[in-house]
Amino acid sequence: MGRRARDRRRPQRQERGGGDQAGWSGGYPEIVKENELFERYYREQAVVPAAEWDAFMAALREPLPATLRITGYKSHAREIRHCLKDRFFAELRGLRVDGQEVEMPQPLSWYPEELAWHTNLSRKILRKSPQLEKFHQFLVSETECGNISRQEAVSMIPPLLLNVNPHHKILDMCAAPGSKTAQLIEMLHADMNDPFPKGFVIANDVDNKRCYLLVHQAKRLNSPCIMVVNHDASSIPNLQIDVDGKKEVLFYDRILCDVPCSGDGTMRKNIDVWKKWTTQNSLQLHGIFCICDISGALELADVSSELPGLKRMPGITKWKVMLKDGQWFEEWKDVPLNRQTQIRPTMFPVKDEEKLKAMNLERCLRILPHHQNTGGFFVAVLIKKSPMPWNKRQPKVTSFKRAKCYLSITFLEFTSKKIPPPSKKMKMFGFKEDPFVFLPEDDPLFEPIQKFYALDPSFPKMNLLTRTQEGKKRQLYMVSKELRNVLLNNSEKMKVINTGIKVWSRNSDGEQFGCAFRLAQEGIYTLYPFIHARIINVCIEDVKILLTQENPFLSKFSSETQKKVKDMGKSSSLKPDELQCPIVLCGWQGKTSLRAFVPKNERLHYLRMMGVEVFKAKRKEEESEGKTEEEGQYRAAQTEEGMDVEDKEHDLVTKMEAEIGEESSHSPVESSAMEVENKIEDLGQFSKNNNNHVSQESKDSDTNDVKD
Repeated sequence: MGRRARDRRRPQRQERGGGDQAGWSGGYPEIVKENELFERYYREQAVVPAAEWDAFMAALREPLPATLRITGYKSHAREIRHCLKDRFFAELRGLRVDGQEVEMPQPLSWYPEELAWHTNLSRKILRKSPQLEKFHQFLVSETECGNISRQEAVSMIPPLLLNVNPHHKILDMCAAPGSKTAQLIEMLHADMNDPFPKGFVIANDVDNKRCYLLVHQAKRLNSPCIMVVNHDASSIPNLQIDVDGKKEVLFYDRILCDVPCSGDGTMRKNIDVWKKWTTQNSLQLHGIFCICDISGALELADVSSELPGLKRMPGITKWKVMLKDGQWFEEWKDVPLNRQTQIRPTMFPVKDEEKLKAMNLERCLRILPHHQNTGGFFVAVLIKKSPMPWNKRQPKVTSFKRAKCYLSITFLEFTSKKIPPPSKKMKMFGFKEDPFVFLPEDDPLFEPIQKFYALDPSFPKMNLLTRTQEGKKRQLYMVSKELRNVLLNNSEKMKVINTGIKVWSRNSDGEQFGCAFRLAQEGIYTLYPFIHARIINVCIEDVKILLTQENPFLSKFSSETQKKVKDMGKSSSLKPDELQCPIVLCGWQGKTSLRAFVPKNERLHYLRMMGVEVFKAKRKEEESEGKTEEEGQYRAAQTEEGMDVEDKEHDLVTKMEAEIGEESSHSPVESSAMEVENKIEDLGQFSKNNNNHVSQESKDSDTNDVKD
């Protein structure tokens, strides 16, 4: 079954009415889930075994379960899993709503370490009891933090099959909105002790606006190893890197490609497919693929033993071609002249049995909806064995590493014709981005920072960059040295939308103390291994005070913490004792107070990890107030001296998150109980004036002394 539907544009929201889609109350208008041509096509192609036909069609007519994936690096992921299983799910067990027992969320049996789950709980049900509402708020809050990702189950499969290692250079060709990209980033950071893996992800999408949604998703993982670019995937430029003083072509270890297809597999969430489905959707896409006759350069990999527990079917080797009017053709010789512009010879199976056998089409994966209550999906894992035949200048290599490429395609894309990739001129579109400027080695900006934080001599200061060529630098970002290599050697070839992780932000009050930059929470885990000053370890009870109160007086903390703070001077980072996974928080110290400079949803996350109850029942009069407060804190966390360069993207991203589903770039919108609402309830202990905390501090005599 095909997966993506690039030829379809997003439907207008106002056309939607009743119905319940993907466990979501309020979706598409009532649509009759029948299509005679679709059923005829799939019956006669024998894509589904006859004994499973009824189960297949029944699954297609049921709403798609909501699925979530626990993201983040391993130790934090395990803490979230523990929180889900032992706290929230324990409270749901045996719960009855409207006289019926609530169906418990279940782990996806084939996803490693129980880090992915599915549930049939709708938003309407989630709001019918305090326990369910508490669970819902947890999901929304952790999604905002980037610790949980709403992602369709079958979408999680391709990155797992790529067998990514931290040193791999990865290209994600059709990446937006970014759920698979996030999986790839997590795999690079499998070793939390290495802040700069040697590998990286270059995530590309042709849609300029959707690139900003991709940036928003990727930033939640706070990695210096991700770059978002904006190109037509069929004409991504060849990049160069510097290797021992010589320019060489950049070759990727892994490529992920979610290519255009008919979209058949999306019928459970994109209900419009029922009335619009036709074979024409696939026939029009046939010309852009080339798989078969490439002189053995690519080989389908046998992944039948991977992901135990995942039900799948092998690829098919025999098929017929159907026109949109239902007319069948079994061979090219049967196609009349007036139809030969619609149907091409390469759409039919290879006749030569030896060649057909050598293609190993049975190694493709076909996941059907009734196999494990998912959408439909097609996966082809390819290994590059030798240079592609159309490459005029072959690289001087003696062997090729195992390079996998995931293709999500429809049913006829294996061609028997040698076709090089289409030749296109690179197009630049969208608004011009701010430049990426690396700090010169002798930049006077860095010396005070290095001294103030006692940075280790091994700190890679050459990897620091800004987003401005003129004026005062307000934010400092950081990339890995491998991405720096790519940026420096390809600035004229690539349209880079975003890269790097924010590590320092300018704080004007700090200049009087010798350092104008405070630590940014986003980049603290990258910086922490290199910092040797202004760090204190505090007990968990003191952390709870920091995370539930704004600017608490020093007298509220333990005597041990008070002593550490006074001995140290101006505090920068705080590390709690006695937690199962490392937590580092950025803090500010005033004359008589301390403050954790941590975004709101991260505060909630850390408090949950420490067992603090952060749920608060919803009240209508508090919803608007909570939203205002959250927006204020978000802005304050971004910058103190005006809008960050990233803020121009924020409103666009927020709007797009509400309008675009998790999957296809041009598929109808997906909705589920895991949708980000951008409305998180306040902690009762938080000040009602958080949204003004920056301006208030400037008026407070205590904060005349505030800095990192």
